[in-house]
Amino acid sequence: MISKISIQNIASYKAATILATDKKVNVVYGLNGSGKSTLSNYLYQPEAPEYHDCSVDMANDISLYVYNQRFIEENFYEADNLKGIFSLSKENKDIEKAINEAQAELSAQVLVEEKEQQVANDERAELSAKRSNACGVTWKIKQDFTGGDRVLEGFLDGLKGNKETLYSHLSALPRPTEKPNTDISQLKAGVEALKGDTAQQYSTLNLLEFNEHEVEFDPIFEQVIVGNTNSSVSALIEKMNNSDWVQKGLAYLEPPSENEASTCPFCQENTISQELAQQIENYFDESYSNSIDRIESLLSRYYTALEQIASLETYKSNPFSIEELPALTEQHGKLVKKLDKNVRLITAKKNSPSMSVSLECTRNEVASFNELLEAVNAKISRHNEKLENIGAELNKLKREFWGLMRWDYDQTISALDAQVKTSNQKLAESKEREKVASGIIESKKNEISILQKSTVNIEEAIDNINIGLVQIGISDFSIAKHNDTLYKIVRLGNSKADFSSLSEGEKMIISFLYFCELCKGKRNASEVPGKKVVAIDDPISSLSHIFVFNIGRLIKSEFFDSVDFEQVFVLTHSLYFFYELADSNHKKRKENQKLFRLLKNDSGSQMLKMSYEEVQNDYHSYWSVVTDSAQPPALIANCMRNIVEYFFNFVQKQDLSNVIQMPELQENRYQAFCRYINRESHSLGQNIFDYKEFDYESFREGLKLVFEVTGYIEHHNKMTQVLGQ
Repeated sequence: MISKISIQNIASYKAATILATDKKVNVVYGLNGSGKSTLSNYLYQPEAPEYHDCSVDMANDISLYVYNQRFIEENFYEADNLKGIFSLSKENKDIEKAINEAQAELSAQVLVEEKEQQVANDERAELSAKRSNACGVTWKIKQDFTGGDRVLEGFLDGLKGNKETLYSHLSALPRPTEKPNTDISQLKAGVEALKGDTAQQYSTLNLLEFNEHEVEFDPIFEQVIVGNTNSSVSALIEKMNNSDWVQKGLAYLEPPSENEASTCPFCQENTISQELAQQIENYFDESYSNSIDRIESLLSRYYTALEQIASLETYKSNPFSIEELPALTEQHGKLVKKLDKNVRLITAKKNSPSMSVSLECTRNEVASFNELLEAVNAKISRHNEKLENIGAELNKLKREFWGLMRWDYDQTISALDAQVKTSNQKLAESKEREKVASGIIESKKNEISILQKSTVNIEEAIDNINIGLVQIGISDFSIAKHNDTLYKIVRLGNSKADFSSLSEGEKMIISFLYFCELCKGKRNASEVPGKKVVAIDDPISSLSHIFVFNIGRLIKSEFFDSVDFEQVFVLTHSLYFFYELADSNHKKRKENQKLFRLLKNDSGSQMLKMSYEEVQNDYHSYWSVVTDSAQPPALIANCMRNIVEYFFNFVQKQDLSNVIQMPELQENRYQAFCRYINRESHSLGQNIFDYKEFDYESFREGLKLVFEVTGYIEHHNKMTQVLGQ
């Protein structure tokens, strides 16, 4: 049995359209152009490449028979004679019994085969669900790293569009033997260094230079610097230990004259004679002055070197100094502190030469600071080397990223791998059991084929088709055996008649009777039919009304009521025929039948369930189309013409041309409507008017005006109101 037919991306089926059923009899009603032929053509040749997006769910042992225009063309229009139809002889009962026994075993093994296929399908479905779940878990990688700062998004190129693709990539990677020693923040920093704002070459930092360390060890700072001991005042100055005080005072001493003493800068008395002043100056001789000059020179050198030391800001601005910045700040502070202290000591020595001072050595501070700078420079050098080979570095970071992801998601991957291993074992066991059943099935088919060859004939099929022709009311031609496998047409008084000499209606009838016999028999002598499913597409499309009832009765007796057929699908454009096929008994209809309506509008063809109460006659159907603006323009216009033709020709007995000649319809906006209505009803819409000429509202107004002017506006209003318009 067919449980579901899905059609999409072919002809008018723009989106997936599904016919789902669990009933034996399925009747589909649809106007011409709604998609019936596409549906039957798919069932006729489902393996054709144009139907790659379509599917049909049915058991393996189904024999599908399809009657449609392609069946007629392939069996009649392109051949001179009908193909022979084989049926089993009822007379050879022993062989019949053997065939039945083989068929029973065949059916039993088909059930085994189907069971194992279902077991395999269930196992694959369960595994697929678990894999889908695992893919959903690992999809978090995409969600985490393709949003936000997107620094690592490039590592997912080619993996962002499909959960399955990402999972396959991740699960194929080897699991790291131990947890990676990197983390996401480090990987981001590495990528930023190569591709972000810092992705540039950096110059290494200059080491701190201080070349005046020798000043710190100059012995002059520990010397007590005093004046000339031969001076007459030296004993007094040394005794008072105030040479520095005296030396400073000289700056304020006015030179005494020969006859008048100068004012002492200390006591402010006129006590400094010319001789005393000379003795004091002699005390601070050239040696003393040289020592003072040397101290001042050392102070100048040291201070100049201090000012030339780079500030800490010089190193702060480099992005690679961030980690060492606390240590750099500490060492730089220690160095500056010592240098400042030494400057103060030298200054004090200059101001008090007799004072002994000891400067602190700053070599260690400079060396420690430079050691930190060398560590920063090493980072800069490594960064520059990476930029010179950015591709390899990014690949390295990418490998580290996926290694980390593989580690983090190992539990999900390992669990699914274990499930795959278990499922593969179950599938292998099921496949082996299915293989055994398939071997028996093939053996039984061969056995049945051999048995059939001695009993097959076409005589019974010929008789049945000719009886069917007479029962339908056709007696001027029949079919006869041409050879062991072929029929031929026999027409009274015409020995050369062939199938092409038949009218369209006769072709339809003979082809359908041929199809009925084909379904009851076999298509060739070696065929072993399975469960039979039949699809019939519009078997009354070219028939006059007198044959419609007979064809309907034939379908019900030969297919609906027969236990030889597991399922039947009938497609028709005629609501009358549709009504004939629908079982009027509610209980039987509910048990055995399903009714469908096939519609087509701007959205494409759609398959809808249909209740028995929805069945309307063709006239109501035309009104339902014209009140739906979403229907194709050609279909709307054609149904309008059918409404006017039916009502005025058949109901009111008025000539259609007289209706169209009404003065009220001569306005320009109704001209397209009038031109269309005045054409033959079976013409193709696309050959009658340009779609740009179709204006739905103008056509609706034109149709309403026809009924209004002729005095039947109430009928128009009633039909639109009944349809909810």
